[in-house]
Amino acid sequence: MSEMVIHNGTIYLSGQIAEDGSTTVEAQTRDVLRQIDARLAEQGSDKSRLLTATVFLADIATFAQMNAAWDEWVDRANPPTRATVEAKLADPALLVEILVVAAA
Repeated sequence: MSEMVIHNGTIYLSGQIAEDGSTTVEAQTRDVLRQIDARLAEQGSDKSRLLTATVFLADIATFAQMNAAWDEWVDRANPPTRATVEAKLADPALLVEILVVAAA
């Protein structure tokens, strides 16, 4: 399985998860967004070039906490489309997973 695929100038980044599952959903979201920044930078891109994001939350009741971290991070001049859904994640300690598609 690939973590990232680039095709026709578009970066498809698989779901990113927190490195530390013992923290809050807000802290995990910040960690995931930091990882997304790093992966996009590897390809010469950044969050201003995001096209869409899908956020998976273990508990939709934590939406406000996740969204606080997202709102601090997202490029307000170029916000992507985004869907947020509740999902059972692979590890019960994980509270959020985010996948993105961006222009290269």
